[in-house]
Amino acid sequence: MSSFCDDGWQRTGALRASIHALPFNRELAAGTLDQARFQFYVTQDALYLEQYARILAMAGVRGPDGATLRLFADAALEGIAVEQALHSEYFSRFDLTAEPPEPAPDCLSYTSFLLATAYHEPWEVLMAALLPCFWIYWDVGVAIAREARPDNPYRAWIDTYADEAFAKVVQAVIAATDRAAAGASESLRERMMTAFIRSTQYEWLFWDGAYQRRRWPVTT
Repeated sequence: MSSFCDDGWQRTGALRASIHALPFNRELAAGTLDQARFQFYVTQDALYLEQYARILAMAGVRGPDGATLRLFADAALEGIAVEQALHSEYFSRFDLTAEPPEPAPDCLSYTSFLLATAYHEPWEVLMAALLPCFWIYWDVGVAIAREARPDNPYRAWIDTYADEAFAKVVQAVIAATDRAAAGASESLRERMMTAFIRSTQYEWLFWDGAYQRRRWPVTT
């Protein structure tokens, strides 16, 4: 019998292929991604990460044991620190010193979904909702690293998510999610799968929104 994560990975196969094929990721791999699009992405990713770190901490506190608490505490502190350093590098490179913008529609929608899941759903569902952000970034990072040239202007981003240390964190979260699913009822596993798929859809929207530089409709 396949694990929950194996099932989720298979069920989102077409969607993940679409993520790999997004113009943002194809052009990032080629090193031709427009700088303005990447600037939009990195500012939104920084805003997303602020909320994601809080939700990781909530997942650790809500977990069943000390090992789960340590896993998510480490992810929230060490993993997030690496990503914040990456953001700082690009903020400095692009001279993005102004106050960060408000969350764009895709960023706000994604973080709102995760926060609602953290507050209103069982811990197992929260685990499933958090996993795609880890797993898909690693998947995309590794795929891009295989074809990107050494002088790719986005090499720091590529190296961060293709790194073996990040891979170990991803594998630990996959294992923890499978353990959570193993003790879940069939109806709870279905709710977990719904959350896993929804977060995968939000990953697609986040990258597409960055490429489109999707903003809120003008109100004045």
